[in-house]
Amino acid sequence: MPKDMKFSLLLDFYGALLTDKQASALDGYYNQDLSLAEIADEMGISRQGVMAFIKQGERHLCQFEEKLGLAGRFADISSGITEMKDIAHNMAPEDERKRLMRLIDKISAII
Repeated sequence: MPKDMKFSLLLDFYGALLTDKQASALDGYYNQDLSLAEIADEMGISRQGVMAFIKQGERHLCQFEEKLGLAGRFADISSGITEMKDIAHNMAPEDERKRLMRLIDKISAII
């Protein structure tokens, strides 16, 4: 099964909404890079059971993101902050650049 690493990010946002077994299987697979057999040994279930938990968890994570959109908003905000930093760095004289960068850092911290 090819890994879609978006699930690692979605797990950060919505992992607490999954069952413990779904979250554990997904964490082992995506974040710890464990094989299905290794996860199965840890969980005391079959590899097919692990695969079922992973598939269910992935489906739920996609549904949560579709309804709430938190990961997408986070990506948009992060991209916007990076763009603001680039603009500030390229356009302002040194003293103003420092002030703009502090402002952008404050905005980043708030977000």
